[in-house]
Amino acid sequence: MKDKMGRIDRALEKLSGHETECALCPRECRVDRTGGAAGICQTGSAAAVSRALLHYGEEPAISGYSDWTQAKAKKNVRGGGSGTIFFTGCNLKCLFCQNYQLSWLMEGKEVSDQELADLMLGLQDQGALNINLVSPSHVIPPILRALRLAYSRGLDLPVVYNSNGYEKADVIRLLEGVIDLYLPDLKYFSPAISQKFSGAADYFRWASAAVEEMYLQQPALVLDEEEIARHGLILRHLVLPGQVEDSLAVLEWVRRSLSAAVCLSLMSQYHPCFRAPQELRRDLTPGEYETVVCRAQKLGFERLFTQPVRFKSDQHLVPDFRRNDPFRWE
Repeated sequence: MKDKMGRIDRALEKLSGHETECALCPRECRVDRTGGAAGICQTGSAAAVSRALLHYGEEPAISGYSDWTQAKAKKNVRGGGSGTIFFTGCNLKCLFCQNYQLSWLMEGKEVSDQELADLMLGLQDQGALNINLVSPSHVIPPILRALRLAYSRGLDLPVVYNSNGYEKADVIRLLEGVIDLYLPDLKYFSPAISQKFSGAADYFRWASAAVEEMYLQQPALVLDEEEIARHGLILRHLVLPGQVEDSLAVLEWVRRSLSAAVCLSLMSQYHPCFRAPQELRRDLTPGEYETVVCRAQKLGFERLFTQPVRFKSDQHLVPDFRRNDPFRWE
C-alpha cells in the first residue's frame, strides 16, 4: 500500500498542470478547471457522480456472475457485485450512448474528494468485489486524491479503470501500479466512423496507443480461486449495426499488435439511444454479431466473453439513472 501511495503522489504531481490548463485527454481543451470552466467533458476540478452501487451486469470476472443470462435472472453464483461508481460527464460524447443521462445531460452530483473516498469505502463495506470507476478519464486527479484518502482508511479492493478508450498513453502510464484492472473499450478502427458517431476522427490513433500501454502494465488476466479478476486487462468491443467490417478490423489489430492471450469481451447489447443517427436506429442482428464472434474464434483468442444477442423486446441493459436502481430489470 505504501508503494501505491507513493505512485499516487507522483502521478498527482505530474498531473497538477491539467487543473489550470487541461490536456488530460486527446481533446486538449486547455481550460482552467479550477475556475469552473468546462471543456468537452463539462467538468470542473471536482468529480461528479450519478450513482455508486453494486453492479451485477459486468463481465463475470468483474461482477461475479457466470454470464449475462444468469445476471438477468439474478442468480448470483459468486461474489457480491462490482462496486461501481458512475461519473458524470464524458470526453467522447457518442451519439448513441446508453448512459446519455450522465455523458450528455450531466445528471449527477458534484462530490468532494473525501465524499468520493467515502463512496469507495461504503462499497467495500457492502461486500463489493472491486471498485469499478466508470468513465474516469476526465476526473483522474480527484479519483487519485480520493483513492489516497480511501487507502489511508483501509480500502483493500482491486481498482477497475472502466474507460471509453479515448485516452492519452502518457497519462495512463502515470497510473501504473495504481490501477489493478483495465477495462477499456476499443470502439472503432475507421476514422470516418469514429468521427461520424463520436466526433473523434483520431479515436483509434489515441485509443490503440492507450490500450497498448494498458497491456504493457497488465498483460495477463489474473483470477482468484473464485474466478474473480485481481489484476489484468479485459478489452471490450461493442458491435454496432451495419459496422461489421470495422469490428473485424479492430479484431485483426488486437491479434496483430497485442496477443491472442488478451481477454476480449465482445458485446451485443447495442440498442439505439439518445441521438443515434438513422443508420444506427435499429438493433444488432444475430448474424452480424455471430460474424464477429466467429472471426475472434478463428483468430485464436484464448479468453473470450460473449453475450446473447438482444432483441427489441429485451432492453434491460439500458440503464435509467433517474431510478433508485438504474439496472432494475423487469
